[in-house]
Amino acid sequence: MSGMRRARRPSRGPVAIASSPWIVVLAGVVVMVVLLIVALGAYRGRSPASDAGSPPPALPLPRVPSGEPAPAATGSSAPELRPGLSPRASGVPSSGPAVTWAPTVASTPAREPTRAPQAPPPVSGRYRVVQSFDGGFIGEVLVVNASGVRRGWSVRFEFSGGGRLVTTWVEGVPQGTVRQFDGGFTYVSGVDVPPGGSAALRFHLERASVTPRGCTVDGVRCSGF
Repeated sequence: MSGMRRARRPSRGPVAIASSPWIVVLAGVVVMVVLLIVALGAYRGRSPASDAGSPPPALPLPRVPSGEPAPAATGSSAPELRPGLSPRASGVPSSGPAVTWAPTVASTPAREPTRAPQAPPPVSGRYRVVQSFDGGFIGEVLVVNASGVRRGWSVRFEFSGGGRLVTTWVEGVPQGTVRQFDGGFTYVSGVDVPPGGSAALRFHLERASVTPRGCTVDGVRCSGF
């Protein structure tokens, strides 16, 4: 007996596993739990900042039709500087100058100062031809006093054509003073004319034109010629 070798007993491991399948199931559950724990730990360990720092997906740029200038690229390129603007300015002013609107006021043309109408002369005269005949005529200067007081008066008469003064007179009143000169005469009244009144000085001229060169009463031109 001592000289005989004992035969080896066969291994019981695979037989035990085959006879006990719950051991395999239990081992699989343990492995899955371990993997789940590892996955949870890795998820909690991620920083939210890392997700925030990832750049957003780039958007496709619009296509520019041919013949039109491409829009300026935005991003890291330096901002366009305009004259009169500071790089630190927070806003961009309008391109044109500031305009202040004011209500329109219609301009009124300046009016010239109104001149007061000239008062009529206190004494005036009106010339007329009373009668004409061959070689001469009889003329008249009617003197009118437009003032409010009695006034004296004087007449200066000038004629042309080499004429000659024959006589002068005022009807119904004392006669005044006559002075002749070459081509004319002057007559100074002998009686004043009352306010609003008149006096008719008549004269006879020969070889003279019926249109006088000059006729004045107190320096004011006569009317009627």
